[in-house]
Amino acid sequence: MRSKNMQRFFSSLMILFSLNNVQASEIYVGRASVDITPPLPVAVDGQMHLRVAKKVDNPVTANVLILSPGSNKNAGATSIFVSCDLVLVDLNIIYGVRALIADKIPGVDTGKIVINAIHTHTAPVVRDIYLIPQDVTQVREVHRYIIDQIGWAILHAWNDRQKVSLTWGMDYAKVAYNRRATYQDGTAKMYGNTTVKEFRKIEGPEDESVNSLFFWNAKGKLLAACVNVPCPAQVVESRSTVNADYWHFVRQNMQKRFGKQVVVLGWIGAAGDQNPRPMYNKVAEYRMAQLRSGVAPGDLKMDDINFQTEIYLREIADRITDAVVRTYEAVKADKQNDVILKHEVQHIDLPMRSITAEEYWAIKKELIADTIQGEEHSRKFYGRIGWNKRAIQRYENQQRVEHPLYNAEIHVLRIGDIVICTNPFELFADYGVQMKARSEALQTFVIQLAGPGTYLPTAIAVKGGHYSAIPQSNLVGPEGGQVLVERTLQLVEDVWKEN
Repeated sequence: MRSKNMQRFFSSLMILFSLNNVQASEIYVGRASVDITPPLPVAVDGQMHLRVAKKVDNPVTANVLILSPGSNKNAGATSIFVSCDLVLVDLNIIYGVRALIADKIPGVDTGKIVINAIHTHTAPVVRDIYLIPQDVTQVREVHRYIIDQIGWAILHAWNDRQKVSLTWGMDYAKVAYNRRATYQDGTAKMYGNTTVKEFRKIEGPEDESVNSLFFWNAKGKLLAACVNVPCPAQVVESRSTVNADYWHFVRQNMQKRFGKQVVVLGWIGAAGDQNPRPMYNKVAEYRMAQLRSGVAPGDLKMDDINFQTEIYLREIADRITDAVVRTYEAVKADKQNDVILKHEVQHIDLPMRSITAEEYWAIKKELIADTIQGEEHSRKFYGRIGWNKRAIQRYENQQRVEHPLYNAEIHVLRIGDIVICTNPFELFADYGVQMKARSEALQTFVIQLAGPGTYLPTAIAVKGGHYSAIPQSNLVGPEGGQVLVERTLQLVEDVWKEN
């Protein structure tokens, strides 16, 4: 017993010695928000078929936060976060922004510029997956516009940095619903019918945490808030309009509560199998959303239910805002003036998902069925045809390369007692839960789609099948997902040990 107590004593001493040698510093912050809606008409992303927006419901924006430790002149140790109202962040945008900032702000490590997407399905297309008519803004023009706008916002934030106090906290809100239904025969389906007798359960977890990070100026005015919600912005995903989804209303709510100066960064947590619309209790939830909005629901039936409405957008935004405000009220007395700031970046090789011969022939069959329908059909379903073609190309590459790898950029940033971890995927929630549960940090923020990655499913999801867990949906599979978790957690451990 004495031996074990001595071990604990010396272990505690080592931890205290390590913490005492880690240098905390003042933090300087710059923030900015900019409209990244390109000229209309513009194609919008997120479905297999082409949609062209001729109307803006609300603008899509890029929201910037710059963090510098110790001095507002400390360019080399600066971290830059950009949250974009996009379906994903194409590498051309990431590299374009980094090149622009390297030219404009000498000394900044542009590898520490993190750009993430909120995964709204009503944002401009930023990848070449559709046949876009010539009279519609082209992808290359969208890239140029977004890069220029983000560049302007970063420069504005850079020139407006000021010393801040900060703190963090968490609460809960019902935003995320696991969108994969599983059935008696072991199969699964995204957005599957839960009213049939064969339905057995929802496939995976639902993470209801809302992590928040706040920054105040010297006068005590809130400058910025980073809000981490493990759910993509997909309430109105089928519209043919430009729309920032629920984040538009979260920002409106926050500015109404704290002032127009507040910049809100939306960080989507691990949420590849999540969505903001319920899979069951639909009539009851819809009725409550209507009642809370002041609308008399009447005699509702399942056929009347449409969650892709302004009412439900505001409902989800209000749930998030309520959680953030509760957090704010609880933590505002715990502001930090000097914190540890450590930012590490790694490029890791993950094993790509293998495609079996059986899967290859099934994909080939789908592709043939689409391509024999004629030119009009091929144009309409160009996205789906390309989706299948890319999977076939991957299978053919497997015949030449025995163990193909996918190179992923990940970031781990320690701020005081919390840590922020990024990945480029639509990462299934199970992986995010692992990171949070095993992390050494007091709070762990996980940000997905900091890049152009595809779905990264669990082994259970792959066994169940269907969209999001089939080879066409995944460049990296469960084996690579676990490698991602382990490498991320190792990086978390490293920033905790660093002096």
